[in-house]
Amino acid sequence: MPARRADGSPAILKINFPEPESEHEAEALAQWNGVGAVRLLARHDERRALLVERCFPGTQLWEVDEPAANEIAADVLLQLWQAPPAGPFRSLTDEAERWAAELPLAWEAAGRPFEQSLLDEALAFMRSAQSTSVDAVLLHQDLHGGNILSSERGWLAIDPKPLVGERAFDVASLLRDRRDELAGNPDAALRLRGRLDLFSDRLGLDRDRARGWGIAHALAWGFEGERPLADHIACARLLMG
Repeated sequence: MPARRADGSPAILKINFPEPESEHEAEALAQWNGVGAVRLLARHDERRALLVERCFPGTQLWEVDEPAANEIAADVLLQLWQAPPAGPFRSLTDEAERWAAELPLAWEAAGRPFEQSLLDEALAFMRSAQSTSVDAVLLHQDLHGGNILSSERGWLAIDPKPLVGERAFDVASLLRDRRDELAGNPDAALRLRGRLDLFSDRLGLDRDRARGWGIAHALAWGFEGERPLADHIACARLLMG
């Protein structure tokens, strides 16, 4: 909700649901300290309430044509990754372990909504990721065009679901972005491969690991209860091909 501080300056009041993914949003914003993300102005931890910088004009990156938008998103990630990965944040390794345990159960409960080979690919990658030693950074986890807004200070990230882990993971949400456009695009697979190539080259990422995380995260976030999310599954399939 739009708000104003005691001195009349504009802000945004955000109150999170009490769920694990947003538990350390305030700490992440504090760690970034306005570099690549909105500034944290105040917090009330018991209420999961945050007062953050208000972006003007606040245009979502979805309003920008994709080639330019992808370059902007890459620049935002480079800024976010500069922050030291210190604090109470959950680790990507632990999350991958949890996803690997929960995904087969969700798949069975939903009536096996996608092929076994896709499930096996995601599980094999998540399990192998636990033993991979890489330089860890503070990750946003949910960076897409709706979570990057224009401001007087440039393009800024909002709404992190912070983790600490390898950089290649943090393009997963961007790989499956603009899913409504992808659904009707006969060249959707080519478009996703183009995103994968661009982010891998621009950010110096291991392409195979970025692809692996793209598949794994799409499926890990591909259920609401027992309801499979067809658009997430479709993106995982496109990356698998």
